[in-house]
This record gives sequence, structure tokens and C-alpha cells, in this order.
Amino acid sequence: MLQATRRRLEGGREGGFTLIELMVVVLIIAILIAIAIPTFLGARSRAQDRAAQAGLRNALVAAKAVYTDKQDYGQAIKTASADPLASVEPSLTYAVTGTASTGPNNVSTGNSGTTIWYGAAKSDSGTCFYIKDDLSTGTTYSSGTTCTATAAASATFTSKW
Repeated sequence: MLQATRRRLEGGREGGFTLIELMVVVLIIAILIAIAIPTFLGARSRAQDRAAQAGLRNALVAAKAVYTDKQDYGQAIKTASADPLASVEPSLTYAVTGTASTGPNNVSTGNSGTTIWYGAAKSDSGTCFYIKDDLSTGTTYSSGTTCTATAAASATFTSKW
């Protein structure tokens, strides 16, 4: 004890950090967190959107498989009494045309004639994604706010999401 007091009186410094040094470290950590959180949230939203888009692509593959057998996209939609897509792609659930999708693995399906098929799926981020396969023009994509195949039928489609 006497040695510690004598060192203090002689100007010797004990090891340790000052309050200012600790405050600077806390400030640096706070700045890094402020940068990281928005980046993380953006990545999460993009991943949720990609999950819905992947579900739609899988539903389209199932619809094309049904079309190959039946030669009619009308046979590749869920109705009140039949769900032909569930036997082809059981990892997804399908909503009847006009019924809204409730999540990325729940696809609302519909058709326009025998050669056009529509699908809609809602991302966990809240965005609705649409896919349309027209045998004469190919597959196109869109997004919107209403997650039904009926809304997908009237959407403006582009070549990618």
C-alpha cells in the first residue's frame, strides 16, 4: 500500500484505461453497429423475396409438367375440388384462383385459355411476386401489392424481377 502511494506521489502511472479511452471505443463500436444493422435488414428482405420467387419458379415447373400431360394450362390450376399441382410439387401449397397467397410457399394459380398460366406468391417482406408463362411469348415476371393470380393476370410483365 505504501509503495503504491509513493508511486502516485512520484508521478508513476498505474496500468489501465482512462474514461476517455473507453468512451472512444464504445463510440467506434456504436458506429460499426449503425452501419451493420441496415445492411443486415436489407439482406434479410432480399432473401425473403428470393424465397417467394423460388416458390413461383417451382410452381411453374409443376404447371409445365401438368401441361405436358394434359396439353391445357387449365388443368394446371387448383380448383375447389382438385389440386393437380400438389401431386407434382408437394412442397408448395396452392390457392384457388382469386384467393390470395399467404406466404412464399403458398402460390395462387390461374390461367387464361389453354396456353397461359399465372402464379402469385407473397414474400415475408410483404411484396407480391407474379410469374406468367405464355407458350407463344415465354415466361415473364412482375410484382405488385395484391397476391392473387387474378391480380397477376392484369399486371405489367417484364423479362425479369
